[in-house]
Amino acid sequence: MESDQAEAARYFPLLWFGQGASKFGTAITTVVMPLAAITVLNTGTFLVTVIEASVWLPWLLIGLPAGVWVDRLPRRRTMLVCDLISAFTLATVPLAAWAGLLTIAHLIAVALLLGTVAVFFSTASQAFLPNIVPKDRLPGANAKLQGTEAGAQILGPAAGGLVAQLFGAVTGLLIDAATFLISALCLRGIRAEEHHLFAREKRETTFRAEIATGLRFVLGDPYLRVFTVHAGASNLAASALQAILIVFLVRTVGLSQGVVGVVVGAAGVGGVFGALVVTRLADRVGSARTILLLELCATPLALLIPLTTPGLGLLYLMVGGLTVSVAIVASNVLIGSFTQSYCPPQLLGRVSASLHFVNFSTLPLGALMGGLLAELTGLRTTMWVVTSLAVASSFILLAGPIRKDRSLPARTALDAVS
Repeated sequence: MESDQAEAARYFPLLWFGQGASKFGTAITTVVMPLAAITVLNTGTFLVTVIEASVWLPWLLIGLPAGVWVDRLPRRRTMLVCDLISAFTLATVPLAAWAGLLTIAHLIAVALLLGTVAVFFSTASQAFLPNIVPKDRLPGANAKLQGTEAGAQILGPAAGGLVAQLFGAVTGLLIDAATFLISALCLRGIRAEEHHLFAREKRETTFRAEIATGLRFVLGDPYLRVFTVHAGASNLAASALQAILIVFLVRTVGLSQGVVGVVVGAAGVGGVFGALVVTRLADRVGSARTILLLELCATPLALLIPLTTPGLGLLYLMVGGLTVSVAIVASNVLIGSFTQSYCPPQLLGRVSASLHFVNFSTLPLGALMGGLLAELTGLRTTMWVVTSLAVASSFILLAGPIRKDRSLPARTALDAVS
């Protein structure tokens, strides 16, 4: 068994590098997609937020069935196919723009397809990691993945802003397409047994029954239930903020495309710091206490972001973004590792899908909420509303058993599965 785990663990660097590359490309897209809508198509604020909402809408529509498919199919192969589809989809945008055929409908369709593919990739990735990383190393592996993603969110927006400034926003989407091909090549090199495939005979035979099993597990567990509600509320605020942030910086603060990329990327430095320190902090004070400490002490600094103005006023965005990034990444590392070790392998796809269904289904609603509020009350007022909502969501954690614990429980929860 130990030799099999050691054999599988050698594939983690491939997964790490591939996901790091695609996260870098995706971070570019988060800047250049709205910039393309604003600068190429002269799109209004609400339609920009519709694009953002379209990326997350598939979680609401197919999030739960996707978990069943992920538990039925080889997860590595599912991720590889998703990467190839994403690369092709992104490449259609610059091709259409160069041919003079790009429309807002095309951007929305691309966002919807990318979001659909991301549902399957994200669910499969969360469930696949325990196949190549032993349980006791999951926090460290998740810290590396989250830290790399945070690093990508520093470099990606800066690169996206620079590319948009020099070559046009749509060119950045071609770079993102190339990074998905890199991820696919890395996945192709991984050869690891997938444990969930050995337990097919234990699964229910209908989609409805299998979906219900995942939901029952999540809603019946006091830890997963509170984490899920908290994530749903915080994602509602985060997506509203994300949807209007670029428009706010361009049209209210008055920044150029290049500067937008730099300041948005700089705010992500906190995520790298959070990933670097979270495992050591959790070892010292406990994983449960670490989550509460970061969420309740760092998240309130999000209220600095609406104060952003040109010049030295950009420090409000930097400080607010930095501290919030620390809390988000560190909490994601600990909660993600807890879920992967807490759930049985044959159920992990459905549990991940159930968690993501609630967590991510609020993202399109938040994006549309941000756009509507911005149209009705103005961009800066909306920034105050959504950052206040983000702060309030942190206190949901106090409703669960985590408030009494030093560390999250380590049991496998096998007894909770019928």
